[in-house]
Amino acid sequence: MLMIRLQRKGKKHQPFYRLVVGEKRSKLNGQQVEELGWFDPLQSKNHVDAERVKHWLSMGAKMSPTVNNLLISAGVVTGKKIAVHNVPKKAAEAAAPAEAKA
Repeated sequence: MLMIRLQRKGKKHQPFYRLVVGEKRSKLNGQQVEELGWFDPLQSKNHVDAERVKHWLSMGAKMSPTVNNLLISAGVVTGKKIAVHNVPKKAAEAAAPAEAKA
């Protein structure tokens, strides 16, 4: 299965990401099928080849949750953002009984 995901590049404490298409089970630092753009979190800049992203999505490639949120922010795809960070278990357990009582 093909996956669109971020490949980390750059120095220590200076992250820079490439938006790449590759086999899901292959190593992320290995050879990828195609590079679709880049993302610089330190300067909040990105460049995405929207036409190629749409091509790969039509071919059946899936997006990682972070890439999904990035492409929605860039306006390439539409939809809701996905919560990437996990909610701590204690907060989730405390919220469940409180909702049940109300």
